[in-house]
Amino acid sequence: MASQVKAREGRSAWTLVPRLRPTAAWALAPAAAVLFAFWLLPLAHLIVLGGQSREGSDSGYWQVLSSAQYLGSLAQTCMLALVVTLAALLVGGVSGVFLSRQRFFGRSALVALLTFPLAFPGVVVGFLVILLAGRQGLFASLGLELAGERWIFAYSLTGLFVGYLYFSIPRVILTVMAACESLDRSLEEAAHSLGAGHWRVVCDVIVPGLAPALVSCGAICFATSMGAFGTAFTLGTRLNVTPVAIYNVFTNYANFALAAALSVVLGGLTWLVLLLARTLVKPSRTVL
Repeated sequence: MASQVKAREGRSAWTLVPRLRPTAAWALAPAAAVLFAFWLLPLAHLIVLGGQSREGSDSGYWQVLSSAQYLGSLAQTCMLALVVTLAALLVGGVSGVFLSRQRFFGRSALVALLTFPLAFPGVVVGFLVILLAGRQGLFASLGLELAGERWIFAYSLTGLFVGYLYFSIPRVILTVMAACESLDRSLEEAAHSLGAGHWRVVCDVIVPGLAPALVSCGAICFATSMGAFGTAFTLGTRLNVTPVAIYNVFTNYANFALAAALSVVLGGLTWLVLLLARTLVKPSRTVL
């Protein structure tokens, strides 16, 4: 009797698992073929290539793990991406909440202006940073007038930080504005009615409500800053960030194994951050 009950429970549990219909399988076939041909196969080849070694040298992975230069490049890239992410979340989060809650003349034009950098590729962003803080930029002219010396920071990590922040803030603004639309304003009113001040409501109601969106958007900003190449390449190939190091190893030294190993390690670190963000942002479950 017990075995029959367990069998029925097993069948009922199996019926709850959604089955893939033949039509849906045929619909997914093109996407699966593209994924396999243009993503899985090249990725597998890249992983295998990173384990190979040139004549008289170690494998690409060992060269990365045993080199202070490449480890320092990875650490510097991660730190830069982290600082850019935190700054973008702070600036874009405050701006997104304000633009979502306030209605004023020219609001749509301001939102369009703040999100316009998303239309620029990385090369254009790097060129804009050079126009701002390059040798002939606005800060150089201003420093020459005020202090008698040119203020130049476009070709350093500071310039790269400005460039990455330039195209990270619009992503946060759009995400936060969309998330604010789903916040329950009655919770804020209830907190105010119980005597909570403005900052208490922000810390206890608004920030927790926006936390999933902020974590998800922060992970995207981090991943984008980790792999951005156009801006770094425009500002100078001497910057010690991993995308530029991959380019130099690949083009100047033709060390394909080392370039593949650096790519795999960089992608693995970025994937771990995305996986961590996905585990932190748990989807809400509706009880039927």
